Amino acid sequence: MSPRLQPCFALHPLTLAGLVALAALGGAAPALAQQATDKPETDTLERVEVTGTRASLQRSLALKRNAAGVQDSISATELGRFPDNNVADSLSHITGVAISRTAGGEGQKVSIRGLGPEYTITTFNNRLLGTDSAGRYFAYDVLPADVISGADVIKSTQASLMEGAIGGLVNLRSASPFDQKGQRGLLRLEADRNQMSGLNGKKLSGTYSNTFGDSLGVLLGVVVANRDVRTDTAGNDGGWSRNPKPSDPEAFWQWGNTWGGAIDPNGNGQLDLDEEGLIGPGQFRFGSIMEKKKRTALSGKVEWRPSSDVKVVVDGFKTRLNSPQVGYQLSFYPLYAPGRWSNMKITNGVVTDLTLSSTDPEMQLNPELLNKTEYRVVDTAMYGANAEWKISPTLKVTGDLYESTSKRHSGGQDSYVVLRMNQPNVTRIQLTGAAVPDVKTTFADGRDLQTGLAQGLFKASDFNTHYYSRAGDNIDDKINGANVDAVWSLDRFYIDSLKFGLSQTNRKKSRDLVNNALNGGADHYSGANAINVGALGGNVINQTLSPQGFLDGVSGNFPRSFLGFDVDTYAQALKSWDGKPRPGGGVYSTELSAPVWNPLESYRVTEKTTTAFVQADLAGDGWNADAGVRFVRTKTTSQAWDAKITSIIENGPWNYTAVYAPPSVVQQEASYNFALPSVNFTYLFTNDLQLRVGAAKTMARPSVDKLAPTNTTASISWGEFSQIFGGNAELKPYSARQADVSLEWYYAKDSALNFAVYQKNIKNQITTQYLTGQDIGVPGRLFNVSKPINGDKATARGFEIGLQHLWSNGFGVRAQYTRNKSRSWVDGQERALEGIAPATSSFGVLYERGPWSMSATADHTDAFVTATNVLGAGFNERAKAVTWMTAQVAYEVNKWLRISIEGNNLTDATQEYTLGNDSVKLPQGYYRYGRAFTLGASIKF
Repeated sequence: MSPRLQPCFALHPLTLAGLVALAALGGAAPALAQQATDKPETDTLERVEVTGTRASLQRSLALKRNAAGVQDSISATELGRFPDNNVADSLSHITGVAISRTAGGEGQKVSIRGLGPEYTITTFNNRLLGTDSAGRYFAYDVLPADVISGADVIKSTQASLMEGAIGGLVNLRSASPFDQKGQRGLLRLEADRNQMSGLNGKKLSGTYSNTFGDSLGVLLGVVVANRDVRTDTAGNDGGWSRNPKPSDPEAFWQWGNTWGGAIDPNGNGQLDLDEEGLIGPGQFRFGSIMEKKKRTALSGKVEWRPSSDVKVVVDGFKTRLNSPQVGYQLSFYPLYAPGRWSNMKITNGVVTDLTLSSTDPEMQLNPELLNKTEYRVVDTAMYGANAEWKISPTLKVTGDLYESTSKRHSGGQDSYVVLRMNQPNVTRIQLTGAAVPDVKTTFADGRDLQTGLAQGLFKASDFNTHYYSRAGDNIDDKINGANVDAVWSLDRFYIDSLKFGLSQTNRKKSRDLVNNALNGGADHYSGANAINVGALGGNVINQTLSPQGFLDGVSGNFPRSFLGFDVDTYAQALKSWDGKPRPGGGVYSTELSAPVWNPLESYRVTEKTTTAFVQADLAGDGWNADAGVRFVRTKTTSQAWDAKITSIIENGPWNYTAVYAPPSVVQQEASYNFALPSVNFTYLFTNDLQLRVGAAKTMARPSVDKLAPTNTTASISWGEFSQIFGGNAELKPYSARQADVSLEWYYAKDSALNFAVYQKNIKNQITTQYLTGQDIGVPGRLFNVSKPINGDKATARGFEIGLQHLWSNGFGVRAQYTRNKSRSWVDGQERALEGIAPATSSFGVLYERGPWSMSATADHTDAFVTATNVLGAGFNERAKAVTWMTAQVAYEVNKWLRISIEGNNLTDATQEYTLGNDSVKLPQGYYRYGRAFTLGASIKF
């Protein structure tokens, strides 16, 4: 029998040097190791029972140590209880992992080693998960953490692993009833409160597990949660305008985006050299997003072991996330037009101070009430059966069948509805560098916007109807998978076993956009056809909002109160005008303005993938390895629609309606083949020190929505002539050649220090191409065109350092730091690779002894580029650095009852975005979630 992982005790000088390096990185680690080993195990120290967070860290470290490649893991603290309420939040503690958050501050998307969610795939029990996004990335907020027992973040690859990830693969694991035999259960109640908003939430979760002898086990889980959430926000809907810069071709901004005319401070009607590239505010808004988040989940597993050679598992889960978001915001649209701005002050190429005092109702500033609703109800399910048969002492075969689905039907239920003030006023806007400009609006009748909103001085008659967008998409994603794998044990010629297998995955994903942009319904009640809201009746404007703590972290003088209206109530009021003549022609009709199917942004994509792999697992004296190749064949079929613009109707300044020809079908097919070799090698210098080396070719598929050539010109409605392509049928899959080296020192019990370096050479990365002044066939109009394209190449390299130390006295510490460096080239030009954080880090401390358990963790993500060349070459959008801190204290009253309190976002961190280059920095987005506390009690048996 081949020797397995027996350490080689003779240390090479290079090994000693590596030990010295690790010691330097760990600082106090050698001292910790000495402390942990000074006393023999027969010492009279009190025995500590390892449960909860401590036990979770021990299991996770064991998984890392015994993995075939570079891997980090998280394990449940107990049956039905994950370290965090959100899976993504737990993953953020792992080296190389960063997350992005949705409303309420909940983790939603996962990035690994600096590469964005599109470079990562998520599986559940090694099965691909359906997603409710238009693309492939998995939104972790749809899956309660109570459903899973662990997660593995696999950063290197093997031929036997599912392909499709360049950043890394996240495999979520469900528990087995045989993990802890016998009858066990957990019932947990939670109540939470957000300190900023004063809103509350509650959750009930339960897990039951039982085994019947050694042959049958059953596990069931249920989760019901309701939570009210508020997010304060400020930002721009593409709201910065920049003059053309024709004298500098390398600026790639020869046409600009100042649709009302080039900003002209001296008023001579010409674009002077010193006015080229001048920037001014086009639109900005601020307000609060209210969300009622409801979750339900059912999960189950039946495991049958009729003999030691046969195991059959049937499992599944079904979840629903019901979380509609309603955003009440105050919006301003000061877009430049000749004669509209006066008293301009310019600082570093930016108009930082201006006055709008025109008496023309369309040229004055008309503050707007914005209701922005996102109706998100997601049904996610997975069902599968897995059978394992040990045919002989040397041959084991495993088969798996599953179906994974995700459905979100929001068609026509989202809104971007605007009511527009109609009172003459003078407004001064000053950019201060804060997330919201200073705004001072004084009306002709003496009212002031800021104090008037706070005191309820504005009524429905002060507003007219305006933009009325009803939209939303219906997403259906269905994945069927089947695979057969075999392991043949050889134990000869250093080959422990041969693994081989076949799999097939069929994915069908469709998107149907339902909106009223294509039929002109969004502008049905705007411009000359606007109706005074007071004449509608029906109590349309029905609330004044002054949220406690609203934008407390943003300095400046701007309204802190705003009016709100309900879109459904507004829609009912509009019906009272059905049949009345419209000044612009025809009659008012809620039927004509209703959302309809929009073929231009709808698609059908099918993807059929067949794979085969062979892998040899090898072992020798103090080493093990695997080498193999995975063959991948994928065939895609995409269907979309196109419709040419036949004319554009001008309803008023910055208000247009595009008229389209009947849509025509665009159908395309593509296929590609990959051979993906991989090799991994692990060498044990001692029992405690091991080196891993891996190399592989990997690939990632384009986002599903980017496989269909959809497009939109909806921005015509507000005067921005842009065509945005959502997909490009000519996109190629990403591919990468990657290498990993990891040195891991398990210097003490349940403790480790590791250092890893990696390099990824990426080909055909997907980025966005912006072209200005393009003729798309609309007479008299040039458009800015945006579409996804393959770049030339990109590189991502970096290193990771991780430390975990658990003392015998109950204290523990864990820390990690990841540094990424990336470069990208498109059409021979170097540009930033979007979505890559240059560094992430995490630091946590814990204490767990007797009935007490305490921990605190801070996760940090450095600033990074989120979009490139937004206002020409070098004008990038960036996310600012953010640190997220959590803590928990728990006390076990007895062996059945445990109470806890948890704090989330304890530093009240905000997520902010800027737009600019080396000399200009403009506010682009701001989100504040507030700190929250959760009180919980769990009963177990």
